[in-house]
Amino acid sequence: MMPMKNKTNKVAWFVMVLMAIGVGCYPLLCLYYAFEASEVGLRLSKSVDVLGNLAWNIGFYVHIIFGGIALIVGWSQFSQKIRQERMALHRTLGKVYVISALLSGLAGFYIAFYATGGWVSTLGFLCLAIIWLYTTASAYLAIKKKDMELYNGMMIYSYAACFSVVTLRVWLPLLTLAFGAFLPAYKLVAWLCWVPNLIFAFYWVRRKGLVIG
Repeated sequence: MMPMKNKTNKVAWFVMVLMAIGVGCYPLLCLYYAFEASEVGLRLSKSVDVLGNLAWNIGFYVHIIFGGIALIVGWSQFSQKIRQERMALHRTLGKVYVISALLSGLAGFYIAFYATGGWVSTLGFLCLAIIWLYTTASAYLAIKKKDMELYNGMMIYSYAACFSVVTLRVWLPLLTLAFGAFLPAYKLVAWLCWVPNLIFAFYWVRRKGLVIG
C-alpha cells in the first residue's frame, strides 16, 4: 500500500502539471481573439492608447507566447522519470525552457512599465521579471559549468517565478471578489502572484540541502 505522503505528493504534482499546461495554453485564446479583433482577459483592463501601441503589443505577445511555452515545458525539468529514461529529451526541453523564459522575461520587463494600477503594479512585475531573468540565466550558466547543485537550486527559483502566471489567475478572481473591485486586487496580485512562490522555493531548496551561494 502506497504511503499517504507519497499519494499526496503525486496528487500535488499532477495538479501542478495540469495547471501549468492549462494556463500555458492561454496565449492561444489571446491569439484567437486578436484575429477576431476583440479583447480578452487582462487586455480588457488596458486603455485604447496602450492597445494601439505596436511595441507594447509585440512585447505582450512575446511575453505570453514564450511564457506559455516555458510554463508547459518547465515542469519536465523536475521529472526524475524523464531525466533518467530520456536524457536527450530532458536536455532539449531544458534548452526550450531557458530560451522561452529569457524571451518572456525580457518582454515582461518592458510591458511592466504599462501595468494596470500604476507604480505599485509596475514595481511588482519589474521585480518578478528581474528575478525570473536572473535565476534562469544563473541556472543556464551553472549547467554549462556542470555545477549541478547551483543549477538545481536556480531552476527551482526560476520555475517558481514562471509559475506566477498560474497563481496570478488563482488569486485575481478571489481578490477581486474580496475587494469588490478589479484595480486594488490587481495591485496586490502583482506581488502576491510571485512572493509566496519564491518563499515556497526557498524552503524547497533548503529541504533538498542545496547550497547555492
